[in-house]
Amino acid sequence: MTTTHSTPDSGRTLRPGDPGYDEETAGFQTGFVQRPDVIYAATGPDDVRAAVRHAAARGLPVGVQATGHGLPGDADGGVLISTRRMDEVTVDPAARTVRVGAGARWGAVAEAAAAHGLAPLNGSAPSVGVVGYVLGGGLGILGREFGYTADHVRSVDVVTADGTARHVTADSDPELLWGLLGGGAQLGAVTALEMDLVPVTRLYGGFLAHDGRATDPASVLHAYADWTATVPGTLTSSLAALVYPDLPQLPPHLRGQYVVSVRIAFTGSAEEGERLVAPLRAALGPAVTDTLRAMPYGESPTIHNDPAFPHAYYGDSVFLSELDVTAAAELLALCGPAADSMHVVQLNHLGGALARPAPNAVPHRDAGWLVRILSPLDGSSKDAARAHHTRAFGTVAPHTLGRSLNFAFGGGDRADGLYDAGTRKRLADLKAAYDPANLFRRNYDLS
Repeated sequence: MTTTHSTPDSGRTLRPGDPGYDEETAGFQTGFVQRPDVIYAATGPDDVRAAVRHAAARGLPVGVQATGHGLPGDADGGVLISTRRMDEVTVDPAARTVRVGAGARWGAVAEAAAAHGLAPLNGSAPSVGVVGYVLGGGLGILGREFGYTADHVRSVDVVTADGTARHVTADSDPELLWGLLGGGAQLGAVTALEMDLVPVTRLYGGFLAHDGRATDPASVLHAYADWTATVPGTLTSSLAALVYPDLPQLPPHLRGQYVVSVRIAFTGSAEEGERLVAPLRAALGPAVTDTLRAMPYGESPTIHNDPAFPHAYYGDSVFLSELDVTAAAELLALCGPAADSMHVVQLNHLGGALARPAPNAVPHRDAGWLVRILSPLDGSSKDAARAHHTRAFGTVAPHTLGRSLNFAFGGGDRADGLYDAGTRKRLADLKAAYDPANLFRRNYDLS
């Protein structure tokens, strides 16, 4: 059994004006401001319990932040529990499991698991916090083969609104475990969780990038959609389209360019991967950049190349029952070079193991696609970004099933579409049982 962690600072509280207060509230998402009355810089479950009890005694709202990737919006007052110091990662290679603290990031988990020939079911960015990702469901780079990451959680340690620390399993409290996995941060402050690892050490993956000005993006989309109907469940892919800003820190060949890329992750052999991708290559023609190759799992972040630096953004998404390629091409056009500001569009091909039922609250498993739009906010208005998303998502409205909690960045006043009616009612009942005063309301309120 292997354990890794950083040396924690002592748990302490911070108030506005205290040294370190601004640094503690700062996160990856810089587009929203948090100004809590008090921050609990937690180093363990006892600090989290103290924070929750402080809030409960005063009726204050509670927020939890590890990395700050998925902030639901601005927040003033209340209590913020900072969990970034709780970053323990313990791998049990015999059981093929990992136990992670509330502040652990996916990069650390992948590194610890790789030492034993294993891999976690992580997303595309190694800097993302594990717990927040899993509580939202967790759509990983191997999702079609293994399902949502939440489907592989064995236990959750959580402090509920009454200040009680609970070790929740399918045997001890199946209903609470159901709600924690997929319900987000509504039911308590998670301090640790245990989940499965998979015996994956290598991938065939990478991306095919095409010039969106020289090649019609609609034709790329058509070819990609046709190709996805032919691939096995062991292959997970997505399409992304964006106009890169003309910034000096970018490589010259990307500055101001409109790029449409297909990203692929496949656990089969490189030879089989090449055979599967050959029809797509033939349909699309020569790529500007082709990085498809056999790679160790540790190189999987290069498939998406998500930015590693903090920045401001607004984002949302919709699940689709099916893909109307003509409508999706219109969405791409609305978010492409003709748009007034930058928008990143991603279409995730779903299905496979993602469609399997599981004993958790992750919704919309019948969806065939997820469409995501992320809009940088530097110099632009949040309201303008939101209005643009409304127009763009309107093109695919006839096939929309709902929205994804994991990819709702900044719409904290909107819980519509995050769950089907039955799941939302069940979560609301759990909320009434475990948090009747609605302390954990610094997110998407389902009470």
